[in-house]
Amino acid sequence: AGALEQTRQIAQTKATTVVYVSCNPVTFARDARVLLDAGFRLETVTPVDQFLWSAHVELVAVLHR
Repeated sequence: AGALEQTRQIAQTKATTVVYVSCNPVTFARDARVLLDAGFRLETVTPVDQFLWSAHVELVAVLHR
């Protein structure tokens, strides 16, 4: 789960902005570390309670470098 391989590829590009949508905060933290180590900084993280009455939460993060 997660997007580890994709974040590794993105980290090697000249991209300056990444919008990351995740349904798992644990894999997001793992994948975001790759981007942070590549010079991105976390601008915002917005939780999205898409499934009411459950403990599940989505998140949308914006990273810039």
